[in-house]
Amino acid sequence: HGQAASGVSAVIKMVESLRHGVLPKSLHVDEPTSHIDWSTGALKLLTEAVDWPDTGRPRRAGVSSFGGSGTNAHVLLEQAPPDAEAEAEAERDEGAVQGAEAVQGAADTPVDGVVVPLLLSARSEAALRSQAERLASVVEGGGLKAVDVAHSLVSGRAALEERAVVVGADRDELLAALRAVARGEQPATVARGLADSPGDDVESVFVFPGQGAQWVGMAVELLDASPVFAARFGECAVALSEFVDWSLLDVVRGVEGAPGLDRVDVVQPVLWAVMVSLAAVWESFGVRPAAVVG
Repeated sequence: HGQAASGVSAVIKMVESLRHGVLPKSLHVDEPTSHIDWSTGALKLLTEAVDWPDTGRPRRAGVSSFGGSGTNAHVLLEQAPPDAEAEAEAERDEGAVQGAEAVQGAADTPVDGVVVPLLLSARSEAALRSQAERLASVVEGGGLKAVDVAHSLVSGRAALEERAVVVGADRDELLAALRAVARGEQPATVARGLADSPGDDVESVFVFPGQGAQWVGMAVELLDASPVFAARFGECAVALSEFVDWSLLDVVRGVEGAPGLDRVDVVQPVLWAVMVSLAAVWESFGVRPAAVVG
């Protein structure tokens, strides 16, 4: 028996039912009771899973939990609104909208080969290796996007002392890195470390380079892979357009006729835009610096 958490399993089951649009079979019922007139009303038992009827309204369901001591609980669940992220993008200010249009929507479409980091943490090395082994089984099973797994690891788990970060551009690379951690190995795709105790005040500092750190193709990969980076970069492009006679996006993408990064009056605004956009990416992950230098 699940004791105090016994009702959670029913909530999880119904959340999955709402998500997939399937009404599950009624369990532990071989023959409906004769104390209910099943021929009237809308109440009926399901002998098999059926598709949730499409009524044009969000799916809703109630889950009840009745305790032996007399405690009764009831929760109402509603289908999550679709495309919440897309709606949030649509509410960005005009500068961000213009920037997103300028990159021709490239950042809204995930590209193949994007490296995804999976963050693991535990109380001990043995627990960390065990976690890596279990996570490898989840990744191997498929059905989940790597970016969703990465987000859940960051936002849904406690950050403990023993830590590892594994990176990979596809499932095979992530699996290889996770299995390496499970074996106690540390290939190039794995970073290991011991963090300060949870609760300790740890501040971050952003250190940005000066002129000379630029290279051809700088920022292009992030423009195509990160909506946050692309939106902020687009805002910078709009802001700069009033003061320069060249396009920020054309410069970083190396469009024919655009000035090169060898010009001082070009490279410095470009570096500024890259730094501002990188800071936005870190901030979207919850990292806010105590100081910025460079």
